[in-house]
Amino acid sequence: MQEDLNRKRTEIFATKVTNHIDAMIAYWDKNLVCRFANASFLKWFGKSQEDMIDKMTLPDLLGPLYAKNFPYIQGALRGETQLFEREITLPTGEVRCSLAGYFPDIEDGKVLGFCAHVADVHKLKVLEKELIKSNEVITAQNNQLKNFANVVSHNLRSYSGNLDSLLQMLNPNDFDDEKAVILNYLGDLSKSFTATVNHLTEIVRTQNQQEKNHIPCNLLQFINQTVALLRLEIDACKATIQMNVDSGLSLITNPAYLESILLNLLTNALKYRHSSRQPLITLQSSETEQYIALDIRDNGLGIDLQRHGNSLFGLHQAFHGNTDANGIGLYITKYQVDSLDGFIEVESEVDVGTTFRVSFKK
Repeated sequence: MQEDLNRKRTEIFATKVTNHIDAMIAYWDKNLVCRFANASFLKWFGKSQEDMIDKMTLPDLLGPLYAKNFPYIQGALRGETQLFEREITLPTGEVRCSLAGYFPDIEDGKVLGFCAHVADVHKLKVLEKELIKSNEVITAQNNQLKNFANVVSHNLRSYSGNLDSLLQMLNPNDFDDEKAVILNYLGDLSKSFTATVNHLTEIVRTQNQQEKNHIPCNLLQFINQTVALLRLEIDACKATIQMNVDSGLSLITNPAYLESILLNLLTNALKYRHSSRQPLITLQSSETEQYIALDIRDNGLGIDLQRHGNSLFGLHQAFHGNTDANGIGLYITKYQVDSLDGFIEVESEVDVGTTFRVSFKK
């Protein structure tokens, strides 16, 4: 008798708990008769305890929906857990999305029935559809902007080339002093305009390369190719290149981006060398579970990170006053590394040198 009393208390307690849960919970025996339904389940289907418990069968409750759920019901009665999404029409006529789970009740190897857990995910599904639609709109807009940037870059390049050619045809010696000054001023403007257009073209070209397929790229092989490309500059400034890169490291990546990243960082190491010592550039690879990292360390001028750290990878940012610095190299490098799902870090000390660490995702 005490055992029956304890079981009754447990059932009452379980009912109280499940009635405070938003999800719908019900128990169906092997004959598909309802033996338990919580408050959320009754409310969803517009039924009362008297209508459901020990009376309502699952086919009667679901109506036309029963045929769609039948394979999952069979699976649960075979002792297999079932998870699936379903749209359910309420008694009010409203259609809502749900995520359902059927969990078999097994004793001594026999399936006695199954517990049904149904969560209302309608708001999430509506949000998911809105996000998909928004992404489609954003993708279309990005494609339009990319096409616009290509057209503008091409047209401006044509105009700047024509303007430069026309100015070269004019000789300042053929004009009086005042007009010669104006002509020289126009020449300077033309050079600045051409440089700006070239920078814009380079950025657009970089963004267009993002769509290229990723292929296996041996890291050391690409480093050697980049060093070979810069050999004249390396020899001219008597730089030493030390490489501690694992010859077996390979990336599945965009080869054009990898080449550009290496070229920009090595060029910077040479360009911003220290005047009082020969350049020493060290390349060191390392590997973690998720990333392959490459350190490019130099003994050059260094960067004041307290002053320039926040703007280091910004567009048109230059820090050493070089006349040939255009401030787009690190901007493009950061964009390319981010596009490859990697990240770039920097350590630097003025008059000591700089280390850029690029982490490529495996």
